[in-house]
Amino acid sequence: MDYKTSYEKWCKDSYFDEATRNELLALKGNEAEIEDRFYKDLEFGTGGMRGIIGAGTNRLNIYTIRKATQGLANFIIKEGTQNKGVAIAYDSRRMSPEFADEAALCLAANGIKAYVFESLRPTPELSFALRTLGCTAGIVVTASHNPPEYNGYKVYWEDGAQVTYPKDNQIITEVNNVTDFHTVKTMDKKAAEAEGLYQVIGKDIDDKYIEELKKLVVHPEIIKEAGKDLKIVYTPLHGTGNIPARRVLKEIGFENVYVVKEQELPDGNFPTVSYPNPEAAEAFALALKLAKEVDADIVLATDPDADRLGVYAKDSKTGEYVSFTGNMSGMLICEYLMSQKQAMGTLPANGALIKTIVSTNMADEVAKSYNMKLIEVLTGFKFIGEQIKMFEETHSNEYVFGFEESYGCLVGTHARDKDAIVAVMCLCEAAAYYKAKNLTLWDQMINIFDKYGYFREGLHTMTLKGISGAQEIQNILERVRNNPPTVLGDYKVKEVRDYQKEEITNVATKEVRPTGLPVSNVLYYDLEDSAWCCVRPSGTEPKIKFYFGVKGTSFEDANEKLEALTKAMLDFAK
Repeated sequence: MDYKTSYEKWCKDSYFDEATRNELLALKGNEAEIEDRFYKDLEFGTGGMRGIIGAGTNRLNIYTIRKATQGLANFIIKEGTQNKGVAIAYDSRRMSPEFADEAALCLAANGIKAYVFESLRPTPELSFALRTLGCTAGIVVTASHNPPEYNGYKVYWEDGAQVTYPKDNQIITEVNNVTDFHTVKTMDKKAAEAEGLYQVIGKDIDDKYIEELKKLVVHPEIIKEAGKDLKIVYTPLHGTGNIPARRVLKEIGFENVYVVKEQELPDGNFPTVSYPNPEAAEAFALALKLAKEVDADIVLATDPDADRLGVYAKDSKTGEYVSFTGNMSGMLICEYLMSQKQAMGTLPANGALIKTIVSTNMADEVAKSYNMKLIEVLTGFKFIGEQIKMFEETHSNEYVFGFEESYGCLVGTHARDKDAIVAVMCLCEAAAYYKAKNLTLWDQMINIFDKYGYFREGLHTMTLKGISGAQEIQNILERVRNNPPTVLGDYKVKEVRDYQKEEITNVATKEVRPTGLPVSNVLYYDLEDSAWCCVRPSGTEPKIKFYFGVKGTSFEDANEKLEALTKAMLDFAK
């Protein structure tokens, strides 16, 4: 069906509510907008779907939510696990509660019980909840750190991680097989409640979740001593982190937590930021202003669904607050945990540190230092969760820490997704520990660079929207794939990893070996001197991403190397 026919159908079909039809009728004459809304179905990918809220097949709305959920329900029924139920959480975005209910009522109409949080909750708590309740699957309605016009829908499986191969592809097939909206089931909410197919959850899960986090504190005695003195500024960026982050900090003994008032309450319009992303400097403007007023030691921000954490800490030499990348904060938490567990004799002999392929190579050095196994996985925290599940099944290794460069990490195994609430707790504990030694977190970060080397990483993103943009992204990837480089700037290319072809090619010897990882449209270049580049399309946005990593002898040296390598790679990709 072409986009015009699909548009006309939505405008006339009484299945779609009046508000939807009126929204579409108002677009008459705007061919570009109509085409963009209807030229395809909103893609349900390996982790779910994400898109702009609005009417149309290529938008997120109650109908596309129902369609995705019907596909998921069909898969669950085929698996024979419908009696276990599905847990559902949602964040502060526009339409999140409505979308959560639409998903729940579709499941209920298919005879699958939905456990729905009474109000917004962090994504990692959904991961915890579905495992605690023994559910077969979980759904989170969130668009993470995207701009306010977006929302999304992520699917988790019974281990608490986002679905992985082969179930991800099987669910995609079921969703794609739902071609007629009229066949999608739903039911009245009161009827679902009366039949025991819609159950509200909340405080009981909250209490259990917080208790699990508190078990992960390494030095409660340090917090008891320093908790009165450490000053913490925190912003939930209008999202889900406010209550759980403040609660866990209070319960373990931190007394001076200052919350950014303007960003404290949930608001899906994100009125104080254009982009509620803790990776972005603008997200910290109000928090840094407050930090200077109260002379804070550490400044923290979580994204709307509280799975990512951004950090600033004071440089004791300049008195200025310095930004941490996701790699830096991940390595700081990792070094703290490993050093303290080693000192206490609790670091497991078969411990494993897991990172994604686009995360810092400093992790390799940290793993060597503590005699840990270093495991690399594809981009996406679900692959870290998959490793934890495998460890539990095979007893091959014990999970110690996992992280990705995009500001996400996981301490403990209470969840199987990145958890900014536990990261807040751990960073504050680390800040208290180092403060007792007259060090700020930034001072300690410099110590880590001095110990392992000045590893620096960069990211360049190209946003290419619409039909032409999607084609250009594919064109760039094809050009780069079909003409692999032998030199990038000052670096010789040692190996080319093509994860789509499942091949690693040694440039010098031409020897080819398997990647050992799932198929993915990713190209990675191992360079001399611990440098590397990677290029891949975003899985959730109309973007192509270029990643870079270098190792220098100082910040200045590393920054110069990173700038030169970035230019060389982008020139090569033109």
